Amino acid sequence: MKITITTLITLIVTGFGYLSTSNSGAESYTTITKTTNVQDALQESIERGETVYEDFCMQCHLPTGEGVAGVYPPLAKADYLLKNREKAIHSVKYGLKGEITVNGDIYNSVMPSPGLYDDEVADVMNYILHSWGNTSPKMVTEAEVKAIKE
Repeated sequence: MKITITTLITLIVTGFGYLSTSNSGAESYTTITKTTNVQDALQESIERGETVYEDFCMQCHLPTGEGVAGVYPPLAKADYLLKNREKAIHSVKYGLKGEITVNGDIYNSVMPSPGLYDDEVADVMNYILHSWGNTSPKMVTEAEVKAIKE
């Protein structure tokens, strides 16, 4: 009986040691998976955003994002997008009326609201913020868009 109890205690202690080691490995895997999932989610959002851009934005801002000088502001390498992230999202969500300055040039046109859902606004913003020389350090999320009120 003493041997059985000793063996049982040894097995229990060994089992806890294994679980402890196994758990830390799982945390590393989870971290890697989260990073990969964020990158995958961004790429998928950009791909969906390209379709939204082609359907709603390309007519004015052109396939290259260069816009039309003096009329439709450029989106390519546009300083306005990163300096005014919330205003840029607001513009896509609700439209824009009034003066803005993009890359040192003043634009004073009207952009009507395209009537997009919050997820579509996030997708097209991610496409714009990762195209034509633009680089954003942060992904636009549906929750971020939803939080922006008129």
